[in-house]
Amino acid sequence: MSLSRAPRRTLLAVGVLTAAVALSACSSDNNGKSGGGGNTNFVTNTGGVSTVAKGERTAPNDIVGETLDGKRLDVADLKGKVVVLNAWGSWCGPCRAEAPHFAKVAKDLKGQGVEFVGLNTRDPNKQPAIAFEEDYGVPYPSLYDPQGKLILFGFPKGTLNPQAIPSTVVLDKEGKIAARSLMALDEKKLRSMIEPLLKEK
Repeated sequence: MSLSRAPRRTLLAVGVLTAAVALSACSSDNNGKSGGGGNTNFVTNTGGVSTVAKGERTAPNDIVGETLDGKRLDVADLKGKVVVLNAWGSWCGPCRAEAPHFAKVAKDLKGQGVEFVGLNTRDPNKQPAIAFEEDYGVPYPSLYDPQGKLILFGFPKGTLNPQAIPSTVVLDKEGKIAARSLMALDEKKLRSMIEPLLKEK
């Protein structure tokens, strides 16, 4: 390894670690205020849900990997449906609070053009995350993302990206980022993010 490569690798590793540690903090903030810096073209309402107008939405980067049950999943394959991406960890109290609501809404909307995908992060091994899904009857797959790489790099800079755990990002039927929440959601708020997108032509 050359001397010029070593510092760059070290800096990259430190940068990823710093960002991942920042993401690992559980969010129970209910004011929903979050910036993205620059011209982000999104608005945040008082309920903490940020949205982007249809003509100004951006597609995520690749969000693909192995699920907790060992299968390959590529979120891009779900284009044509509204996709709910929920970043969570088994260690996160607010994630446990919202899990029953996500399980219920996912079951209710199955077959109505809505898919749920979890982004499990900061669980060093799969067992606690698998137990979490079993305990709460989670009916949808979760990508296993222990180092937070999908969360950090799966969303372009300046878009509605996950910035806390839990975070929820909803993609429209064209596979573009349409809404985001940076806090634990109840059934009513979760449905409020999904239903307008189901009505879009």
